[in-house]
Amino acid sequence: MKNILLLTVLFLSFLGLARAGDAYRALQSPETRLAAANIVLPEVPAAIANYVPAVRMGNIIVLAGQIAKGSDGKFITGKVGVDLTLEEGAMAARICAIQLIAALKAEIGDLSKVRRIVRVGGFVNCPDDYTSQSKVVNGASDLLVEIFGEAGRHARAAVGVPSLPAGAPVEIEMMVELKD
Repeated sequence: MKNILLLTVLFLSFLGLARAGDAYRALQSPETRLAAANIVLPEVPAAIANYVPAVRMGNIIVLAGQIAKGSDGKFITGKVGVDLTLEEGAMAARICAIQLIAALKAEIGDLSKVRRIVRVGGFVNCPDDYTSQSKVVNGASDLLVEIFGEAGRHARAAVGVPSLPAGAPVEIEMMVELKD
């Protein structure tokens, strides 16, 4: 009987700590989470065609698609499933998401203004028979949840395409709702 009581107390204590941890993470700002993940937002990349990085419609921000730049400042290139592995494609998608967050911050100033990441569109440069597009785009989706918490969960499309601008392996676009 004492063992059952002790286990119950330990379980409830653990549950309380887990909930406290969830509450603490919910209180952290996106900027704090970026710093904790050692992510420094880059300068917003210049448009490579006739478009703007972000458009605001009321409390909705639509962010233009981003293609990943490497640490050398050059575009990452290649076809996922041919030139790049799934993991390398997912890392390129993560970099795209970091660039999107940078464009969002440039548009709104404070990332705590984000109510929700509404939608992510992911385009994966891959062969016709490639079927892991969703796993590649998870590189972006997982980062958005890591940085924005529950507000980072979003609707999404992950589509395979035969090519992308500049030979990029992945392009990610995003729609965001701001708090009133």
